[in-house]
Amino acid sequence: MSSPTSDVLVIGGGVAGLTLALEVADHLSVTLVRPALDDQGASRWAQGGIAAVLSPDDDLDAHVRDTLIAGDGLCDEEAVRFTVTHGPDAIQWLIDNGVPFTPDPDPSARYPYHLTREGGHNARRIIHADDATGRAVVDTLYEKVTSHPNIIQRSDLTILHLISDATGRCIGAEGVDQQQHRQTLLAKHIVLATGGASGLYRHTTTPSPSSGEGMVMAAELGAKLMNLEFQQFHPTCLFDPEGPAFLISEAVRGEGGHLLNEAGHRFMPDIDSRAELAPRDVVARAIDSQIQQSSQGHVWLDISHLGAAAIRHHFPTILAHCASRGIDITRQPIPVVPAAHYSCGGVATDQRGATHVTNLYAVGELAYTGLHGANRMASNSLLECLVYARSCAKHLLTQEKRAQTRPVAPKETLSDTPDTMPLLGQQWSSTSLEALAAIRSELRATMSQHVSIVRSNQGLTIAHHKLNELETQLNDILNDSLDGVADSSKSGSNNAFEDTAGKRSHPESVRLQQALWLAKLTVLAALQRHESRGLHYSIDWPKHQENTAASEMSLDQLAPGTMA
Repeated sequence: MSSPTSDVLVIGGGVAGLTLALEVADHLSVTLVRPALDDQGASRWAQGGIAAVLSPDDDLDAHVRDTLIAGDGLCDEEAVRFTVTHGPDAIQWLIDNGVPFTPDPDPSARYPYHLTREGGHNARRIIHADDATGRAVVDTLYEKVTSHPNIIQRSDLTILHLISDATGRCIGAEGVDQQQHRQTLLAKHIVLATGGASGLYRHTTTPSPSSGEGMVMAAELGAKLMNLEFQQFHPTCLFDPEGPAFLISEAVRGEGGHLLNEAGHRFMPDIDSRAELAPRDVVARAIDSQIQQSSQGHVWLDISHLGAAAIRHHFPTILAHCASRGIDITRQPIPVVPAAHYSCGGVATDQRGATHVTNLYAVGELAYTGLHGANRMASNSLLECLVYARSCAKHLLTQEKRAQTRPVAPKETLSDTPDTMPLLGQQWSSTSLEALAAIRSELRATMSQHVSIVRSNQGLTIAHHKLNELETQLNDILNDSLDGVADSSKSGSNNAFEDTAGKRSHPESVRLQQALWLAKLTVLAALQRHESRGLHYSIDWPKHQENTAASEMSLDQLAPGTMA
């Protein structure tokens, strides 16, 4: 079987994965698994910018304080201070690498690049590249990755599981190529950077969001999952049921945009003294409430009062995209709705990105670092990607220096020997694949209806039962599709549910099972939180608990009899 080997295996090619690969590649060999769909993921579509203390008029303690307030009592203050303190250096690293941040046109400005303000921040500290920061950062870093001689890219693979040895150390990953042949990648260090879990929901802010597959792959080896119940819904996604997802950046409100209800009334000042600049959970719930009271299915975001020149200067991407959808934002308000945007929970890590599994690291949105607590503050996410990826890289370089081992050259050739087994994809009928798509659609509808902005015990219980039904349907499809087909799975599978691992042969069935497991753990975490805090709002538990903590989940909690 093909076993390309390198010092570091990075799975995921958003900002976190690209940053880590570049930071270690001068000294270690890197294999970067970056499927084409990564260009449709969260990093590239991040519009607003990156939060950091850059202006002489700002200070680190203020950024820490704003983050703690937004996190609603669940932030790890040490993680917050670590992130904020390392923020300026991370931004300088991007500048040094050529990211084209927007200059400040004011010759008297105290910082050379334009800084904007977003929800939860009490100062202008968001550095940006017009209104397409994620695209600018990804494109710049990707160009450097592509030209680096010590980084081998694999865009042809879908990773399905991680691999561990007899001691429990993570030693690599297993996936399939475009011909559905099983491929194994081995490395000294494995880094997950696969993104969050917004894909569990029907409406999202990116075209092809992940559904937490990386979280489950880590959990299969024993990694802890924390704060899964805290899913952030961006308050303002373009409302267009017939068109693709498109985020309307927080910066639109930061520059003075007004939210209006069906009657044209600006409603946020009635709800919070910070008005449109209140934290995202507050704004999203307010919008959701207005939508429930109206018949149009959305609210309006109006920036026409800023003037056409200012709009063209600050928001060229949003202006062009809305124009392509028939909306002139210099004259018309934008129809917006909340949409699943960011997972505050994920795989528990320390400040080096290390998980509870030896040799396995996690960076980016799939990681739970303690920074965000119960609610992520605007533009702290790309900051977290950069800071923790660079910290993880520094740790890996230190580990290699201590080990005093020579780098292992990555192997680019693939094996075409007979033992590179096809994964039975050809055995699946179009009817079975359509049934998988239907289950995924039902999963997203269930999560959107019962596990979103406003929750209840009744709704969460309904979701739990529905997800169990969907898993039963999946098992029935698998049994029907593979009836009489020899099991092609290898012995020693790391799948947490080994009795069915061999049968989940089609990549979509594996990923769908992972999504179902993560959805069920999210529901369980929400049911166990008997309070409302940050992004988790329950009508049955509307107040804070005095003593609260981050939730911890594992796949063991899905064993039969462990959930009511």
